[in-house]
Amino acid sequence: MRLHGNAELSLNKRRRLATRVQEGGWTLTKAAEAADVSVRTARKWVDRYRIEGEPGLLDRSSRPHRSPSATPEQRVTLIALLRRSTRMTGAEIAEVLQMPITAVEGILTRIGLGKRSRLDQEQIVRYERSRPGELLHVDVKKLGRIQRGAGYRITGRQHYTPPLMDRAGRKRGTAGWEYCHVAIDDFSRLAYVEVLSDAVSPSSKPPSPRIGIAVSARAEPPLAREHATAR
Repeated sequence: MRLHGNAELSLNKRRRLATRVQEGGWTLTKAAEAADVSVRTARKWVDRYRIEGEPGLLDRSSRPHRSPSATPEQRVTLIALLRRSTRMTGAEIAEVLQMPITAVEGILTRIGLGKRSRLDQEQIVRYERSRPGELLHVDVKKLGRIQRGAGYRITGRQHYTPPLMDRAGRKRGTAGWEYCHVAIDDFSRLAYVEVLSDAVSPSSKPPSPRIGIAVSARAEPPLAREHATAR
């Protein structure tokens, strides 16, 4: 339950106040003093509890039942139509419809058209795979090797790294690179990580067979998962 920001009593305190009067035989004055509220406030919660029960202790909306000065829905629809079709600003719409600028800007913000940049946004297409392994998101991260611990900036000591021999038989003066292959199953969100000595483009070659084995062996439908989005 979301309480009002200025509420003096929590839900438990309201229940305790009402039950003291209804079931405990307390007077309104005594119950109000114990709850540190006015007699008027205590009477309000006791009456609501007597008529509505437990739901009566919840905060009600402060929105009025009637708003005679509110902008008619036909005018709100017209403002939205002018915004979408002609991309007019709030000031231009207010001038055309002979309305206050603040009223037009408030309506545009309320209906989600406060910024004209949102008019160009494409509608998000949501999808969800039906089984594990149907779609894998694969990425490769290139990481530099760290030999003999941290370097000079951390330890203050200069390390000597002997030259390495690459596959072509040439000596290299660097520690080299390692490639972290990451695959995430779209259905179960199972992540598989493997560090290899070379990079394989996910778009040109299929993932390692070990990824498929891991997904089929461990992927199960989760109880709750986020829907992936694609444009």
